[in-house]
Amino acid sequence: MQEFLAAHWLDMFTTVLGLLYIWLEYRAHIAVWLVGIIMPAMDIYLYYSHGLYGDAGMAAYYTIAGVYGYAVWKFGKKHGQKEGEELPITHMRRSLYLPTLLAFLAIWAVTYYVLITWTNSTVPLMDSFTNALSFVGLWALARKYVEQWICWIIVDLICTYLYIMKGIPFKAFLYGLYVVIAVMGYFKWKKMMKSVECKV
Repeated sequence: MQEFLAAHWLDMFTTVLGLLYIWLEYRAHIAVWLVGIIMPAMDIYLYYSHGLYGDAGMAAYYTIAGVYGYAVWKFGKKHGQKEGEELPITHMRRSLYLPTLLAFLAIWAVTYYVLITWTNSTVPLMDSFTNALSFVGLWALARKYVEQWICWIIVDLICTYLYIMKGIPFKAFLYGLYVVIAVMGYFKWKKMMKSVECKV
């Protein structure tokens, strides 16, 4: 038992933080970003030690992005937002679809190249794909776009498979749960968005 705990304590602890993170994200609570700084900082070592170099790099990005996300939710503005009103949940503007897709493809290509050139990653295609889509998803979350949940549903499905394959069982369970919560979160945010629109 002690050997198991010694081998998996970081996996278990970050899983607990992950549950707290997704609950706060579901509720659109700004504290999500505080957890979103601490958890990925610990995940850097976890992923790197299991050969998931793309995920380790992404965790480093998440740590920095947590600061950005907090600042945007706290001080950011959207068109039509009233003075003193918190950043509202909205749909992504259609004009952002093409630039977002191009950014995703570019990040995927660069990350894939880095993984096959400078690491011994055994899953470079999927690892780079989830990292690129996570990059887009985190940006969309920071802007409070409903579409961020679609990104996470896809990422979480693939990551569940990857973590099972890489022997990180608690993270695999967490991401499997994320899939369910991401689907619920999508409908929750749409409902929250409509309730705000009704008040305007």
